[in-house]
Amino acid sequence: MSLQDWLNEGRLKTHKTSQKEIEQLFAVFERDMADARTEAFSADGRFAVAYNAALMVARAALAASGYRTSGEGNHYWTIRSLAFTLKPDTKTIGKFNKFRQKRNIGSYEMAGMTSEQEVTEIYS
Repeated sequence: MSLQDWLNEGRLKTHKTSQKEIEQLFAVFERDMADARTEAFSADGRFAVAYNAALMVARAALAASGYRTSGEGNHYWTIRSLAFTLKPDTKTIGKFNKFRQKRNIGSYEMAGMTSEQEVTEIYS
């Protein structure tokens, strides 16, 4: 599999990025990381904001590679694209995907399910 294969399958679209777009994605990352470290939010809230920060880095890497996600599963495919963009080990991608699943449950279905340890873990 490759990003080109995902493009052919309709999971991605070609995208011409700009320095301004990348800077804006990193500005969201910086803002969200600062927010995630404040005690003003619940653990669930800090986890969700930290997850979003990490997602911005993955989106920036995908945009810099000339693509953006298309259709359903944007977060899933953005995370999976890291294997081709930043090339972390598969364990890191799997961990990020577990964060995605936890964030979905915490944001839409159940409160109080995130521990302080998990909030700290998403930073690393």
